[in-house]
Amino acid sequence: MDEIIRAVTQDGLVKISAVSGRALVEKARTIHNLSPVAAAALGRALCAASMMGEMMKEDDSSLTIRINGGGPLGTIIAVSDSGGNVRGYVQNPYVDLPLNDFGKLDVGTAVGTNGTLTVSRDLGLKEPYIGSCALLSGEIAEDLTYYFAESEQIGTACGLGVLVDTDLSISCAGGFIVQLLPGAPDSLIEKIENNIHEMGPVTGVLQNSSAEELINRVLSSLSPEILQRVPVEYRCYCSRERVARAVESIGKEELEEIVKSGENTEITCHFCNTVYVFSPEEIALLLHSGK
Repeated sequence: MDEIIRAVTQDGLVKISAVSGRALVEKARTIHNLSPVAAAALGRALCAASMMGEMMKEDDSSLTIRINGGGPLGTIIAVSDSGGNVRGYVQNPYVDLPLNDFGKLDVGTAVGTNGTLTVSRDLGLKEPYIGSCALLSGEIAEDLTYYFAESEQIGTACGLGVLVDTDLSISCAGGFIVQLLPGAPDSLIEKIENNIHEMGPVTGVLQNSSAEELINRVLSSLSPEILQRVPVEYRCYCSRERVARAVESIGKEELEEIVKSGENTEITCHFCNTVYVFSPEEIALLLHSGK
């Protein structure tokens, strides 16, 4: 079962969220028929969005990570609700690239660095809170660490990983976000950085263990105490009613043209690839109801 685990050190100076997300990334891979490098990139973004969305305290809020680095993958979108349930897509899901110099999936090149990472928090107010930063590496975890420092002024370290198996399925996926709380001494930063360095890749831990072990490794010798475990999944909220409302909003003239054409209108959800078909008669009803 995929889950987010939240913990804090015994002294209350460091908090951490860690997610195990193999099933949700595998569902995204299957829905979008992702290439390995696209699965790794979108999977990292989904795991990050899941942790960041679950951090929000407001019910019915949502968080969106948008990454566009000018690379061949194009735009990456990951959306989370306040429970950490996510959905997302990548603009060019079939991109395939050679492995990088370390024999790993070349996510950085696929994403690119000529662009921005943007985080939008919709708290149910008139306008969402939006922050962004330039992309440093396109590897996503490093870019999010930079985002927290630049846009939110929070000392943060982020680690993300997705391991794709030889049959192209997702072997493991997940990550962590660790943040210093007010009053934390600089010595803690060095300690946590050393722990992360000694731990190695996130996937190296998740292959044989869980998100809880990520917490134990990152906060080694700092006495982490688990606060909460939250189950998460890939979840799309689309419905025929929601799509109908979107169709209704495109405008009277366009709807009239659709009715005149006499042809069915097909609309595909970006997040789950569900196809909704509306007949000219149904479009006419929407046109009438909008008067």
